[in-house]
Parts: sequence; structure tokens; C-alpha cells
Amino acid sequence: MRIISRKTLTDFVESLAGHKDQQAVRTALHVWFHEVSAARWENASDIKRRYVTASIISAERIVFNIKGNDYRMVVAVDFGRQIVWIKWVGNHRDYDRIDVRSVKHER
Repeated sequence: MRIISRKTLTDFVESLAGHKDQQAVRTALHVWFHEVSAARWENASDIKRRYVTASIISAERIVFNIKGNDYRMVVAVDFGRQIVWIKWVGNHRDYDRIDVRSVKHER
């Protein structure tokens, strides 16, 4: 899968500077990035086989738990083109304040 964009993940990790979770989140996102980059998902079932805690809202919105569900990441997937778009990443408390179906990455 091609992931758009890794910079979203690195920017989020940098925003945690000084936070006790920064290194654990960096590691979790690094592992996720490399696993997904190597994946060839054909459908949502492929995602659930590897990430049983992922919430499949629709192809346009899949939620991954990061670092034991302390953080969440919302992505959209185009299975045909093999692309994953990161729409949002943040802590669980902030996740509860967003509309998963419409949240968009802000630059």
C-alpha cells in the first residue's frame, strides 16, 4: 500500500515533544507504517485479519488503535489503487470530539 503521507505521522510525533508517550507512539506508528507499506489489501477483511481492533466504518473511514488504544488514526483506503490516506491522528480523548465520517487532515 502507498501511504499518504508519512509526514502526517512524523508531524504528530513531533507535536508530542516532551510527552512521556512520544517514543512509544513513534515506535507504534513506525511499525504500522512499515506493515501497511508492505501490505496488499484487497478489501476490509484483509485489514481486519491483521488489525483485529481496527474499526471499519466504511472504505472511506477506517480507525486504527495506536499504542494500545491511547491514540487513534483515521484513514481512507482505495483498495483498487492500493492507497491509504491518513485523515486524522490524535489521542483518544480528541478522537471522541471528531466526526469520523467527515474529518480531514489539516495542513
